[in-house]
Amino acid sequence: MYMLDTHICIYIVKKRPEAVLQKFKTIPIGSAVMSVVTYAELEYGALKSNNSPKALGILQELSQYIRVEELHSSVSRHYAGIRRALELKGTPIGNNDLWIAAHARSLGHTLVTNNTKEFDRVTALRVENWTR
Repeated sequence: MYMLDTHICIYIVKKRPEAVLQKFKTIPIGSAVMSVVTYAELEYGALKSNNSPKALGILQELSQYIRVEELHSSVSRHYAGIRRALELKGTPIGNNDLWIAAHARSLGHTLVTNNTKEFDRVTALRVENWTR
């Protein structure tokens, strides 16, 4: 299973870079999800857009193809462990990225992102970059 981060979802909607959309088309239907944290970031972006109703409609349509995964209590253990480990190394990552990483790792999903610089710091998290 794949968990797509915010940028990857945006790339799929915008159909660029094309490599992302092409890779998305090759995976089995239902094998990609997004965290509710990603959905919240996308919804915030839609609300900020000049054409909010249209952007919200596109987001709703996207969520029909990429299921939104809710957070479960087990995610908190991963969040705390990842945050502390990165803090001790002096290499923290952004708060939403931390939640997304914890969510993907707790489910055993591969996180798809173009932000490998941050997510590669998280131990035991499988990361793929579909933009290459």
